[in-house]
Amino acid sequence: MKLKWYGQSSFMLTTDEGTRILIDPYGRLLGYRMPKNIESDIVIVTHDHKDHNQIQVASGEYMLVNQPRPYGKKEVSITGIPTFHDKVGGKKRGPNIVYVIKAGGLTVCHCGDLGHLLTEEQIAQIGKVDILMVPAGGKMTLNGSDAAAVMNQLKPAITIPMHYRTKALGLPGRLLFDKVERFISAAGKPSKEVKELDVKKESLQEYAGIVTFLYD
Repeated sequence: MKLKWYGQSSFMLTTDEGTRILIDPYGRLLGYRMPKNIESDIVIVTHDHKDHNQIQVASGEYMLVNQPRPYGKKEVSITGIPTFHDKVGGKKRGPNIVYVIKAGGLTVCHCGDLGHLLTEEQIAQIGKVDILMVPAGGKMTLNGSDAAAVMNQLKPAITIPMHYRTKALGLPGRLLFDKVERFISAAGKPSKEVKELDVKKESLQEYAGIVTFLYD
């Protein structure tokens, strides 16, 4: 599976069979530049906020995934688990969906804008995870220490932080989010920086720990 980061919480996952899964596309946002007309087979939206739901950037006859239920297309199976964008049952920022994506022997968990630690029931629903994508910028989502706690709850081989401050962000974005270094320090695991990630089940240990992406 190939993984590319578009900034914020948006990724493109491409399976070994060529199925393209676009997650949480945004429009013009805080300094990031989302590509247009992204050929996609599946588009996942974790919650209905503008930095996650701009599906008009996708093209092709894609399947839209935006509910907490099972989905399937080609060799890909997806399950949505209902969660919240905050620590008070969604009263501040509403609902959020954690998605578990399975393809090519790998299990990827994208946490969207998760705002709380997981319950035992949610941990059981998510199951064993190979690659975890977790927000780590705080303020609006999990902060670095809470993101590390979720990582320890799920025990993935690879953890990919997202939704944090980068140099690409303008001033509003820099004020909204913490740097990823806070998460890396709290996690206490080795980290690597990549432009893109190409990983198979048998090569997971090559990237074990934390993987951050360069923003193009």
